[in-house]
Amino acid sequence: FLNDIPVLSLRREPLEDTGNRIKKRTFDIVFSFFVIVFILSWLIPLIAILIKLESRGPVFFIQLRSGKNNQSFRCIKFRSLKVNDEADSKQVSRDDSRITRVGRFMRKTNIDELPQFFNIFWGDMALVGPRPHMLKHTKHFAELYKEYMIRHFVKPGLTGWAQVNGFRGEIRDNEFLKKRVEYDIWYIENWSLWLE
Repeated sequence: FLNDIPVLSLRREPLEDTGNRIKKRTFDIVFSFFVIVFILSWLIPLIAILIKLESRGPVFFIQLRSGKNNQSFRCIKFRSLKVNDEADSKQVSRDDSRITRVGRFMRKTNIDELPQFFNIFWGDMALVGPRPHMLKHTKHFAELYKEYMIRHFVKPGLTGWAQVNGFRGEIRDNEFLKKRVEYDIWYIENWSLWLE
């Protein structure tokens, strides 16, 4: 929409093709099943002990995030912050006082994201795609940058083209957001199994 006027922009996207969607989903199911069975089966109990030893609260942090077609889903992560009332409203910053010691290590190594392999297996996410944001941020970013919602044409990913090109973590300014969206759209328009 430009103001209140709907605008149609025609573009070809590889994931419009049913065959490509089946290939991507098959890869996601097989890969996530392998990780769940051979890695998370022993890693979850180990991380759970470390989280519980340092702070009270649940092992997992579950938050509504924006998915494909802007449908919300329950995104699962290892809890890396102290339990707090700002978890669904305040973006985590690099030196955030809410981060636990174990959480700092998990965030630095991305271990906190590994439970999202369950989201991939369940079909809420893909291995690669635009990173999902919390609902409040989706609404805010869509107001800042009109192309932002294009990234919701596909499933969100555990990792994404923007992330591997350096646009990850806290969104510090509008230019950072714009570059992240540009890389996400490039991925959507140029998807192939090599980019999975």
